[in-house]
Amino acid sequence: MSTTTSDVELKGRHRTMWASGDYPSMVETFLLPLGPRLVDACGIGPGMRVLDVAAGTGNAAIPAAERGAEITASDLTPELLEAGRRAEAARVELEWVEGDAERLPFDDESFDVVMSSIGAMFAPHHEPVADELFRTCRAEGTIGLLGWTPEGMIGALFRTMGPFAPAPPPGAKPPPLWGNEDHVRELFGDRVEWRTFEREMLDVTAFERPHDYGEHFKERYGPTIVARANAQRDGREAEFEEALERFCEEWNIGTPDDARFEQEYLLAVGIRR
Repeated sequence: MSTTTSDVELKGRHRTMWASGDYPSMVETFLLPLGPRLVDACGIGPGMRVLDVAAGTGNAAIPAAERGAEITASDLTPELLEAGRRAEAARVELEWVEGDAERLPFDDESFDVVMSSIGAMFAPHHEPVADELFRTCRAEGTIGLLGWTPEGMIGALFRTMGPFAPAPPPGAKPPPLWGNEDHVRELFGDRVEWRTFEREMLDVTAFERPHDYGEHFKERYGPTIVARANAQRDGREAEFEEALERFCEEWNIGTPDDARFEQEYLLAVGIRR
């Protein structure tokens, strides 16, 4: 897959988006359980060579390293890798490598396990990502993915933000499609023998009121920050704020003074043929 000027610009915008706000603090606030869940499902243990694609701050990579595996954490955004380095400095050792999920800088069949926890799903072009996950995993190795579902809360969040966000680039597909079993099967075809397709819930109780959830995303989550800024440029900021407030109220399954949310994700684990 050749690199074009427009593609370089697109990836530059992606880096800027994920470096905006404070994604590392979002991980600490309510996303921490996801990484260990994926590590468990992949059966990671001592001596395994593991690649975490779109690793962010190492939510899955660091727990995998704590199991004794040899970990490489790759991400497009240097600021997230640096936050990960600080997080693991006193605990474990792993290799942090800047890399695009659509063009991973690793040799064929270099790893026993290739995984991604709500990371690779955000690369705009799904087919090359699947090709790279397959290419870098050895034969009979494990490919493990965790992604938000289209029907779940984060899928709904992206539908809420979509009318306010900048137009997606040509060929881009919605990130939550990675949470659809049929889509994942189609991306990999007969190259992977899937052993696990499980839909599970992340229980979120970190926010007192429903709207606190929306405020958290507006301050810290790159895609929400970008959508809000675009709404401001279009003179639709009030409309965006109202839509986000309605979203938080609709998805709150707690009380107005003790909010609780459930974020559905798909756990997919298979063996590379």
